Amino acid sequence: MAQEWDIKPRADRCAACARTFEDRDGIWSALMFDESGYGRGDYCAACWEKQDLGIAPFSTWRGVFRAPPPKAEEPVKKETAEAMLRRLMEEENAEQANVVYILAVMLERKRTLIERDVQSHEDGRLTRIYEHRKSGETFVIPEPPLRLDQLEHVQEQVIAMLGGGPAAGKDGAPRQPREQQDTAEAHA
Repeated sequence: MAQEWDIKPRADRCAACARTFEDRDGIWSALMFDESGYGRGDYCAACWEKQDLGIAPFSTWRGVFRAPPPKAEEPVKKETAEAMLRRLMEEENAEQANVVYILAVMLERKRTLIERDVQSHEDGRLTRIYEHRKSGETFVIPEPPLRLDQLEHVQEQVIAMLGGGPAAGKDGAPRQPREQQDTAEAHA
């Protein structure tokens, strides 16, 4: 006999009174079977005491409702990274080429941008052509000659620019902006 196993996960509210469960509330769960298949109902303790389910449950159990943890905030918001990419591309600052490239890769991983083509130039440089998934806009991103040993620094720079705090040095202390480092070194 083929069965459809479409049993719902624990609800966040009582099936009888619709009161939202609080963290650590005692709840009762009932699995029922009728002509339409299996169904699940979750009940607060007060409703369980007086509840007439209409049919005998196939299975019942008591549990404790655990509120799901709040969603972790993304360290870098998509809109912020996208807005920064657009701004830096408009500025056309060659010194920010590494940051622009890392932002494009981040947005590709977040599935905001789709790589459509890679153009190879005679001098060995690469240019990546991205398309914005929703708007269809085209982004032409030259791939900088970025070495692996530079990658961590550029990633820290991007996080700092996006408001993730100052980039940390090797000792874990916040790294000073380059101008302050130069000034501090000159006075040392």
